[in-house]
Amino acid sequence: MTLIEIASLFGDRKASLVELSGLDKDALHIYFGLALFLLIRLFWRWRGGWVVAWLTVLAMAVGGEWLDMTREMGDATIQPDAAHWHDIWNTMFWPTVLLFIGRWLQPQANDAAVMSEMSGEGAERRFEQA
Repeated sequence: MTLIEIASLFGDRKASLVELSGLDKDALHIYFGLALFLLIRLFWRWRGGWVVAWLTVLAMAVGGEWLDMTREMGDATIQPDAAHWHDIWNTMFWPTVLLFIGRWLQPQANDAAVMSEMSGEGAERRFEQA
């Protein structure tokens, strides 16, 4: 299967999703970006998960637009670059907001409890309990 055939298949699937859902193409970009971000974040809960989820959505958005541009070149129906950047912006907006506020959404360890455990008092208390 050639790249143009893959891009054409991708375009056909997007068009069928637009018809099936009754949503605008812009809304689908927003939903897919947010859904992928949350899905990756649920599976990658440890350190760096916010960045990994954001980068995954970025890769999906850029890859999808690259396939769209490839299909357009094959059909000789090239859209202006602003339309492609608009799609990437729509896809990345809410994942970017979540990336920036993610550190406040993450539960923080109680600093006093952590400091107590690191001090000699915490070690002495554990020794006495054993």
